[in-house]
Amino acid sequence: MSVETGRTLIVGPANVGKTTATGELLEQWCSEHGTDGVVALDFAPEVERDGRILGGRLDRVTTLPAAVDYRALDAHAPRSEGADDEAALALARDNADRARALLVDAPADPTAVFVNDATIPFQADGDIGPLCEYCETAQLVVANAFESDELGTDDPVSRRERTALAALREWADRIVTLDEPRG
Repeated sequence: MSVETGRTLIVGPANVGKTTATGELLEQWCSEHGTDGVVALDFAPEVERDGRILGGRLDRVTTLPAAVDYRALDAHAPRSEGADDEAALALARDNADRARALLVDAPADPTAVFVNDATIPFQADGDIGPLCEYCETAQLVVANAFESDELGTDDPVSRRERTALAALREWADRIVTLDEPRG
């Protein structure tokens, strides 16, 4: 997979290589274009479920060049950590507040933006506007997002995440679906 411009969204269930594919594209961009103006936004929580890690940060799958502006959210996994729907929504709101602050502090006018677990900040309200605004001037945006029913469908966090995912799909110029683990 190779991308030079536009907005690419990589989707699929847990553990199919979305983060790895995003990391590979970040490495490719930096190799071909350098690190000037490169921002990596990492919203991924790390959760152990049934003895396996779901999700994971970009720095688990690639060595980020020191010159890349890497901003990681110490994210909650609302559906896994919340005792009930209201507690999960409160965790999602906390993620949203801290992610918005992270975006406000990120460098203005990035050239290339790589986003890991792009729906996490928007599980509270489904509004991807802050991310779209931030990425508006970027030549390249590569984002990945969880797309599956495996973590729930009827709870408020899952419903809002689906709203955010639908908006990301509309916003993207190209969508890459991964449904099998990458070799």
